[in-house]
Amino acid sequence: MAELAPLRKNKQFQLLWLGSTVSQLGSALTRLAMPLLVLALTGSPGWAGVVAGARIAASILAQMPAGVWVDRWDRRRTLITSQALQTVNSAVLTALITADQVQIWHFILLGVIDGLCTAFGGPALTTAVRGVVPVAQLHSAYAQEESRTHAARLLGPPLGGLLYGIGRAIPFVADTITFFVAVLCSIFARVPRRPPGEKRDAPAPEGGDRAEEPAKQSMRREAGEAVAWLWHQRGLREISAAAMMLNLLGGAFQLPLIVLVGQRGGDALNTGTVLAGIGIGGLTGALLSNRVGKLLPPGKLLLAVIALFGGALAGMALPLGPWWPMFPLMLITLSTPAINVVMSVVISRMVPEGMLGRIDAVLNVSQMGLSPLGPVLGGVLAARLGGADSLVIIGGLLLLTSAGAAASRELRRFTGEEPADDGRLDAPADAGPAHVSTGQG
Repeated sequence: MAELAPLRKNKQFQLLWLGSTVSQLGSALTRLAMPLLVLALTGSPGWAGVVAGARIAASILAQMPAGVWVDRWDRRRTLITSQALQTVNSAVLTALITADQVQIWHFILLGVIDGLCTAFGGPALTTAVRGVVPVAQLHSAYAQEESRTHAARLLGPPLGGLLYGIGRAIPFVADTITFFVAVLCSIFARVPRRPPGEKRDAPAPEGGDRAEEPAKQSMRREAGEAVAWLWHQRGLREISAAAMMLNLLGGAFQLPLIVLVGQRGGDALNTGTVLAGIGIGGLTGALLSNRVGKLLPPGKLLLAVIALFGGALAGMALPLGPWWPMFPLMLITLSTPAINVVMSVVISRMVPEGMLGRIDAVLNVSQMGLSPLGPVLGGVLAARLGGADSLVIIGGLLLLTSAGAAASRELRRFTGEEPADDGRLDAPADAGPAHVSTGQG
């Protein structure tokens, strides 16, 4: 058997990684600039939460049909098309801001469009990475993917705050450019259009009609197969439920944090630098993910991550100045890369490859189903209680979530080594990354 080339020489994967890295950096710029601009226009943290929640809701609602269609369609074309539409969408928003014509409904509408594109682009990228990375190198690929995310979170917020201070439209111009770069990288990566060996057309028997193609199955049946697969994976379904609460509450803390830093005298650059703590801790955690992941099995590791998250959020309320929240943020994201990488590897061993897009969608829906309410919850709490009290409440709810999830024996004992129930589906092949999100995206 020929020796595998190092992952760094895999041009297809590295192009996909580069495009995603640049695109995530652009998104990190606007992740801070967007709420700052909405706050400046409306003076309401609640409206800022609605804008963020609308985008997430659109992505979640479109996940299931998107997952089914990604498994049916040309995956390369789907990835490139979704990124191209995001480029145009970002350009329209940039033009409205530059012309000083942007209104709150523009943010909501264009956010919904971006969320719909993400619903298709996410599973398409997942299948693209799995299509170009050998099974033996998946762990390294997932660790590199995790590093990409946290590098964007490190550089994006302070750079976004700096650019926003120079001109309101500048972060959005940069975001548009990064989307375009991602499109070019996806084009040149030339990822497989379908899983290896999959036939798109079934030959017709002599003198008869063409056999029914798998792609012609009803969407309900195909989505149901994926839901049934997850339901019969004991431990994994409990992890998904715990992750749903983590993503709801984890998505609620950013607006109270922005309000808290402002209440303590911080400006846009100060706020961005504080949020860069996510990237600092995340990059360090990604480098240590292999070691941390070996300390506890996946179920217990998730419980520890949720508890640490809750305690750190509550600790941000300590009256130690506008810079203090940066350090609890670093502590939070020091631990989260390990659970993401571990779960990516676990699921890569369990999911049938022909269901990759659907399972990715089902996991996203099951874990992110309540996420659209997170920014809204955070905005409402910040408007009524201020930043510090809101963070204490959110942190306390996360600690309760960890305690409640710990009551599940299936979750505590989950190791990811149990075989999938292949009596219900085809024997599972290796699949791509579908990880537990941690509510910071």
